[in-house]
Amino acid sequence: MTVLVGFLPTPEGEAAFAAGLAEARRRGEDLLVLNSPRGGAPVSADVAPPELVVTLTARAQAEGVALQLRQTPHTGDLADSVLRIAEEADASLIVIGLRRRSPVGKLLMGSTAQRILLDADRPVLAVKPHPAAG
Repeated sequence: MTVLVGFLPTPEGEAAFAAGLAEARRRGEDLLVLNSPRGGAPVSADVAPPELVVTLTARAQAEGVALQLRQTPHTGDLADSVLRIAEEADASLIVIGLRRRSPVGKLLMGSTAQRILLDADRPVLAVKPHPAAG
């Protein structure tokens, strides 16, 4: 089995990666990191740059966890892609990062995290980044 992490190069993504790595180590499972940019976008800030991929891979190796990275672009709703890949990989756990949203933002926009939490047929761990020091 494997632990699936939905990853973006953001503080929320970092929190999800750290939690997913800890869970994979604890469970003795592999770690599958899904970093899926929107299909058709000429440039995407959602793609983890090569130097970050090297860093994530080194962190996993240091913890004795095998890491696989998928950077396949998605079309449509990202939640559908996460749920499909969780099924394909037979993930024991899905780990996602949450960002703070205003009440109006929650009302007006659907949430990928909310869809994953509600529609997943397996456990989901939702984490928040540590508050910035300052």
